[in-house]
Amino acid sequence: MRARLGEPVDAASIVAFRVLFGVSCLLAVVRFVAMGWVDSLLVAPTHHLHYAGFEWVGEPPRAVLCAVFAVLAIASIGVAVGFLYRFAAFVFFVGFVYVELLDRALYLNHYYALSLLALLLVFMPLGDVGSLDARRSTRPPKTTFPRVILVTLRLQLGLVYVFAGIAKLHPDWLFRAEPLRTWLLARADLPLLGPLFAHELTAYVMAWAGLLFDLLVPFALCLRRTRPYAYACVVGFHALTALLFRIGMFPWFMIAWTTIFFEPGWPRRFVPPPRGGSIAAPEPTAHTPLARPEAALLVAWFALQVAIPLRHFVMPGDVLWTYEGFDFAWHVMVAEKGAHADVVVVSPETGRRTFVAASEYYTPLQARMMSENPALIVQFAHLVARDEARRGHPHVRVYARSYASLHGRPVQALVDPSVDLTRVDAWTCASRYVVPLEDRRAWDGFRMDSRPVRAIPRTGRASPGRVR
Repeated sequence: MRARLGEPVDAASIVAFRVLFGVSCLLAVVRFVAMGWVDSLLVAPTHHLHYAGFEWVGEPPRAVLCAVFAVLAIASIGVAVGFLYRFAAFVFFVGFVYVELLDRALYLNHYYALSLLALLLVFMPLGDVGSLDARRSTRPPKTTFPRVILVTLRLQLGLVYVFAGIAKLHPDWLFRAEPLRTWLLARADLPLLGPLFAHELTAYVMAWAGLLFDLLVPFALCLRRTRPYAYACVVGFHALTALLFRIGMFPWFMIAWTTIFFEPGWPRRFVPPPRGGSIAAPEPTAHTPLARPEAALLVAWFALQVAIPLRHFVMPGDVLWTYEGFDFAWHVMVAEKGAHADVVVVSPETGRRTFVAASEYYTPLQARMMSENPALIVQFAHLVARDEARRGHPHVRVYARSYASLHGRPVQALVDPSVDLTRVDAWTCASRYVVPLEDRRAWDGFRMDSRPVRAIPRTGRASPGRVR
């Protein structure tokens, strides 16, 4: 196996992937700035939602953020053209992950994919062929890469599809066609396709077709006979999802990146060969088997890539309800959750109860993302408790007044209203403070007479506003 992974393959498709990836990174950065999200998502919030263990990541001033995005754009170009390639890939990875850690409300699956691929590219010598670095080098030109690079990139992208399919092995997706049915009904006014979306059978057909697509397409892309049909399905599937749902650049990125499954020499049909000409005589060193330490690192990397998406299976409760193990697991377009959460602060000395709305601390996007995720509700409670301590009330208790509806179910409490969330930390198992799905436990004990509970639609949002 190590000898096979060390075999030389035509570098053309890998070079094309590097260029496409660099362009994808540049588009993601430019779009973020052009949409005004630097100000609205990073500068405007007075508080940010943090990942557990990364609460220390601070909020820099606007000038620093603008400089970070400028550096990210330059690093993206450096990756695409192969100028100071490894340094550019490393700078992009560090800068992009830093921006992602600033606020957990920004999590998107394609941002996570960008981060993983950028880290892999740091350790791959993709600047040795078809790059400005290669043109400046005095070494003989190379036209091949070890097969391990091709296999690694294919496997990384294949896992995205496979785990997106595994996430769809949920009773709601399989037997209720939810949340797809709700989203399609919201598109029933579209010309031509709209009347078709109004039929319940359409939702079931598309749900099962999406499941089979995700589970099978990476394997079909690997086979020469089925590859043209599989890639046509990739283009059709992602184009349709981009048309129907607001899911950003993810569909177009996947269409571009999955070209890595083509034959290694496919770009040579469209562009002249790189300096050095033919690949008929690859370098003898390219036959060197993959070293044992490198093989061990590769096995460890993919063991993590499998374990992290599967971690929710060992956690109690429904992952779409608790969100425990939801992120970093390729749960793409499988959840429609209408939710609302505020907290009630109770003074143990006087028994006085004070209602605190999420809007007092968070932007609308942050409040929505927080309300859906029990762990972020706990984070909100701790933020309120710290604020109360600064005001001279260090021993308050904080209770959630949260309720949600998953895939059209009746509204119910999400976080147990009897649990003092100041005694819960970010690492506490969600089952200790989350009300089980379809448990009709009431939260009336914490309803405030002066602040009536705001109802949410029984089916939640009509379409995915921010598919993660």
